[in-house]
Amino acid sequence: MTLKGPYELSLMRSAGQIVAEVHQAIKQAVKPGVTTGELNRLADALIRKRNGVPSFLGYNGFPASICASINDELVHGIPSARRMLKAGDIISVDVGVIYKGFHGDSAWTYPVGEIGDEAKRLLAVTEQSLYLAIEQVVPGRTFGDVAAAIQSYVEAQGFSVVREYTGHGIGRQMHEEPQILHYLHPDDKVRHWILRPGMTIAIEPMVNAGTWKTKVLDDDWTVVPEDRRLSAHFEHTLAVTDHGVEILTRSR
Repeated sequence: MTLKGPYELSLMRSAGQIVAEVHQAIKQAVKPGVTTGELNRLADALIRKRNGVPSFLGYNGFPASICASINDELVHGIPSARRMLKAGDIISVDVGVIYKGFHGDSAWTYPVGEIGDEAKRLLAVTEQSLYLAIEQVVPGRTFGDVAAAIQSYVEAQGFSVVREYTGHGIGRQMHEEPQILHYLHPDDKVRHWILRPGMTIAIEPMVNAGTWKTKVLDDDWTVVPEDRRLSAHFEHTLAVTDHGVEILTRSR
């Protein structure tokens, strides 16, 4: 895992701030009648206006600048002019930006108008699990501490943590080593790694209302739970510092 110095962190801060600005715009734009294609165009235009490049566009062939996943779609939903939001939906929007060679990455799940009680609780629990994990991102703690914070809280609330998709290191590449599990696994050697200043990581708990098991739809991208119940996804890019943790994709 590569440790980042002050100059590299400064560029990652800039990338992260573009990501945060895009999320602020998306949050304002999400409402009934808006299509995921419109959200994609909004994000793409803003990223480029800020001299960034969308991380996702063309990544392994992905055809859009954001991922937009509705209701029971967990991750990697493809934006479309035919996917219109309606009241009661939830939508997970994943945004990645490259700025001067460095990446920022953040996902958030938004309500569309008034949503149901289960959806409200799922969003609240998933967001809280992210911040509980962030509390563990300090020098001397381990990736296992991060995973345990997420899993113990989510499962105590009656939801499940997705196993097949993970957090990751981030920097010059969107996905750097290590893969960071959001649950404890006895064979995961990374859980013993000690967090050190200069590490930059993306923590992104993905939480399902039902089973943790997932499948990929026929478009070869969109991931859904096997039982097709609701899913939520929250993510920040983080830097471990001498004094604790810095959230690089939080609005300043």
